[in-house]
Amino acid sequence: MTDTLTGPTALATDAWKPVRQLALRFGGGVGLLCGLWIVGLHLTGNNAFGPKQLLAELLVPFAVVASQWALRRRVQPAKPGLGRALGVGALTTVVAAALCAGSVWGLGQAAGEPALARHRAEIAEIMQTQMQDATKKSSPLQLTPKQRAVIAGITVNDLALANFQTVLLLGLVFSLPGGIFFRE
Repeated sequence: MTDTLTGPTALATDAWKPVRQLALRFGGGVGLLCGLWIVGLHLTGNNAFGPKQLLAELLVPFAVVASQWALRRRVQPAKPGLGRALGVGALTTVVAAALCAGSVWGLGQAAGEPALARHRAEIAEIMQTQMQDATKKSSPLQLTPKQRAVIAGITVNDLALANFQTVLLLGLVFSLPGGIFFRE
């Protein structure tokens, strides 16, 4: 019995089929979990666009490494190689980032301006507190008009893009060592 990945009649695309399947499974799963977390935050009265989002985004590196491990197990006794190991991690990351950012964008569209206004107010409060902690002066510092204008200009697209970039960065950072470790 010959292995379909290493046999003489194996096509080049057959070698990448498990990569695509695992990336869709793991990336889709963790992207769906991120989306559910964001919606759950909104439904429970929390700021779904705020720092609590990070709790779901931290699942992405685990999904990336798990997809690389699953690829290694699926192609045994053959070795996945560095290209496929990195490929499954990167593709898992992109799928998860797209789904997570899409969830943020969709929630922003559905929740509307009141949710964004609450998020902007929370950002202003956090920045104000950080400024006071950084200066440690008794006289409170106020946000400048320019800082207030930047906060007031935050849109749903900005939030979705920031979410996409954060998830992409987290996933790709963990994809590299995971791909190197699971290549053989």
